[in-house]
Amino acid sequence: MLRQPTNLMKIDNNRVTLREKVLVTLRHAILNFQFMPGDRLVERDLCDLLGVSRTSIREALRHLESEGLVDYLENKGPIVTQLTLESAKEIYELRASLESLIVQLYTLNASDTQLQMLETTLHLLTRRLTMGNVANILDSVNDFYELLYEGCGNQTAAKLLRQQQARVNLLRATSVSQENRYMESIEEMSAIVQAIKSRDLQTAHQACINHVRRASEVALSAMAAKEGVTHIPQIFVSKEYI
Repeated sequence: MLRQPTNLMKIDNNRVTLREKVLVTLRHAILNFQFMPGDRLVERDLCDLLGVSRTSIREALRHLESEGLVDYLENKGPIVTQLTLESAKEIYELRASLESLIVQLYTLNASDTQLQMLETTLHLLTRRLTMGNVANILDSVNDFYELLYEGCGNQTAAKLLRQQQARVNLLRATSVSQENRYMESIEEMSAIVQAIKSRDLQTAHQACINHVRRASEVALSAMAAKEGVTHIPQIFVSKEYI
């Protein structure tokens, strides 16, 4: 992953939407690698960069901390979260288990209209993947999965994944930013949608597992290389389907 430029981040000071604008801008800056994992987030510098008050910055950083994108270190203050290989592996294992369940339930429960919406969202995601803007890609991926969550019929599983969404997005950003990964992602997610449209539970389950496993391989390999680690952990995935 390469650091992206932080210029042009200054936002309009509109009091009605200022808090949300600051939050969205900083979140995108983290997920788009304008701020790298481990970077210090100095309030004074952020105020100058965005052209807003320290209060607005502080509120946004606290919110991002609750999402898992910012950590507060003693004597250092807020930094961009650095996921360890082990924590990343655990997140991918959670994804593999719950997302494959949600995909199967969606295959069973989704209406024809919901299937059309999912396919339309995939087309938009495909276009954005080819354009390479990580923040826009993540927005479309989140829209894709939100449709799955809404139509699966298991809001408990959906809630658990939503709670991990920011950290999942941090790993997605690591994965999709790798060279040529977007082409694989298009193929993998298209296979998921095709299996869902065919109402094929087993194929939908396996397509989802394949996607999460491959994403984990790419992201964990990138993280291991950055840390100088030679052993890349493999995620455990269940072969069972409902």
